[in-house]
Amino acid sequence: MFDLIVRNANLPDGRTGVDIGIKGDRIIAVERNLQAQAVEDIDATGRLVSPPFVDPHFHMDATLSLGLPRMNVSGTLLEGIALWGELRPIVTREELVDRALRYCDLAVTQGLLFIRSHVDTSDPRLVTVEAMIEVRERVAPYIDLQLVAFPQDGYYRSPGAIEALNKALDLGVDIVGGIPHFERTMGDGTASVEALCRIAADRGLPVDMHCDETDDPLSRHIETLAAQTIRFGLQGRVAGSHLTSMHSMDNYYVSKLIPLMAEAEINVIPNPLINIMLQGRHDTYPKRRGMTRVRELMDAGLNVSFGHDCVMDPWYSMGSGDMLEVGHMAIHVAQMAGIEDKKKIFDALTVNSAKTMGLAGYGLEKGCNADLVILQARDPLEALRLKPNRLAVIRRGKVIARSAPRIGELFLDGRPARIDGGLDYAPRC
Repeated sequence: MFDLIVRNANLPDGRTGVDIGIKGDRIIAVERNLQAQAVEDIDATGRLVSPPFVDPHFHMDATLSLGLPRMNVSGTLLEGIALWGELRPIVTREELVDRALRYCDLAVTQGLLFIRSHVDTSDPRLVTVEAMIEVRERVAPYIDLQLVAFPQDGYYRSPGAIEALNKALDLGVDIVGGIPHFERTMGDGTASVEALCRIAADRGLPVDMHCDETDDPLSRHIETLAAQTIRFGLQGRVAGSHLTSMHSMDNYYVSKLIPLMAEAEINVIPNPLINIMLQGRHDTYPKRRGMTRVRELMDAGLNVSFGHDCVMDPWYSMGSGDMLEVGHMAIHVAQMAGIEDKKKIFDALTVNSAKTMGLAGYGLEKGCNADLVILQARDPLEALRLKPNRLAVIRRGKVIARSAPRIGELFLDGRPARIDGGLDYAPRC
């Protein structure tokens, strides 16, 4: 007897008509025509069943703060940082917790159950850190939340940042962050990468740095990050987020850089929605779009995952908590519209991001945690195209969210009465 069986599921790897048997909080069986009974049966009706979506790069302390204390008029990264600097000294723990919990409610309905959030440590009060640690504890039954100690105003540039970051780690923040390109000089940026990697090595923690989030092709801190990763033996435990300067770098230099990154086993985290919005702001035309070299990095064997980064905050006035929206933008910006390309994009929202976050028990195989999402789509390509409703979200074997199918009604003579979420007009091949 199973507790739950999800029947007639299509899986991301192409298997169809699969039954997933769950007992307790684990997947016990993944096979066709599972001959067993369960307390509850869910018929996926040939829809896509995926492991939950994973966001490896987010700013939960700033989310849903759009308009406080004012709007980002220029829409630039630097004005967003300045605006957050105005809000940070007056924000309360209660406000931070409330906004983060409301975002987590939204995330669950989108099938997003794993999030890595950077937490600003620039305010010596560390109210952001205290609030996000509280949120991490409160959402633990339904979302795995990792926290990065992030010196938003610079590790060396901001007075007291060194002490504040160490205190945040002492309080229980999971990961060492940094922002070398925001230091006053390239030299300070280089020194910050070395210092932060040393801290991570000494404490046995991963590293996740905002790295080269700029149009400047000479911002090359990712090279330093890769070298220090190897020096301190941190291979596979380090992420470089954004890496937008690679969009503008000389091709010969990149031909040297990417193999170094591969040797260091760097996890790469572009953020398509925010990268395309914030980069190229000093350009007239032609205008650079700023996202890093996704295809080349994937082809070199690096683990590439995508982050949402921001939702309705000083940097980005849009966002929905939907990782398929992130992937949809990635397809366009990276010009990865082929069938195999789209499969890789879907993986970057799920299994690749799970690898970046070091998630144990993630997946849809026997023995994995019983975490899964049923989507109103037949396969990953259709999911990326339609950004469909999540018909059911399951966490550790329990349904924690449902959405009704998106059905359109037609009142046209001789035409169908209903359109099923856009599926009915897909190519018949």
